[in-house]
Amino acid sequence: MKVVVLGAGAVGAYYGGQLARAGHEVTCFARGATLAALRERGLEIRTPEGAFPARVAATDRVEALGSADFAILAVKSYSLEPIAPAVRHCAQQGTAVVPLLNGVETLERLVQLGVPPAAVIGGLTTISVVRAAPGVVERRGPLQIVVVGEFAGRITERVGRIVAAFREAGVDARASDHIRVELWQKFVFIAALAAACGLARSPVGALRAQRLGRRLLERAIAEVVAVARARGIALPANAGGPTELETLSGAVARFAEEGGVATPIHDTATVALDVSNRNLSRIADTTLTRS
Repeated sequence: MKVVVLGAGAVGAYYGGQLARAGHEVTCFARGATLAALRERGLEIRTPEGAFPARVAATDRVEALGSADFAILAVKSYSLEPIAPAVRHCAQQGTAVVPLLNGVETLERLVQLGVPPAAVIGGLTTISVVRAAPGVVERRGPLQIVVVGEFAGRITERVGRIVAAFREAGVDARASDHIRVELWQKFVFIAALAAACGLARSPVGALRAQRLGRRLLERAIAEVVAVARARGIALPANAGGPTELETLSGAVARFAEEGGVATPIHDTATVALDVSNRNLSRIADTTLTRS
């Protein structure tokens, strides 16, 4: 299959490298040092099981992206607008777009940016992977899960082919006929952790070790679940520099206001962390000016 990777950072480069290693034709859309590294030596993928090189094509020209079976969109949520022209171009070529981003508003945002909704397939991933250097990524845990599904709630041929490609590449991939619910399930987890750990300026382990820390986590989770259900999402019963705050707690607060749901923890996290980040930016700017 022909695959385009839009965003050759940690997640995009990792899955692009695995697909290339499995024999798929992969083209990465990249810029700067990453583009230079990909052109010079390709990708280097490091895993707990060992490392391997992967040859991929690379370009920084939107018009050079030809028709492909699917494109992996793997940028941070705050980078959607800059990469939108490339996404639109791929969609116009008949390429299915699979976003692997945090948050539950990616489809709506892409549509606002001019991407046809029919071109977008719901997707999520669970993986611990970091960018060690331009063109070099390292998976640090055993999980490499990808879930793909049509927003209309059915398993289509294109979803099946995408899942098969990931599986051929050694990824634990599966199709879903309720991708919106699965996206919200992940959103509950990451939004609650981001809010609680951000407020505490602490990793989750320290919060879980304290009774009030556990209560904070439970309440943060309960808020997101209440917001999801107010929006008609059928969740099961068990259910620095730029940040993704607005995509996580910010979205919870916005949805809560629309649905009449109280979310004091996420409201607090949104304003407190935003103010804190702005203050840190001002301090850094002042320091640089004085130096």
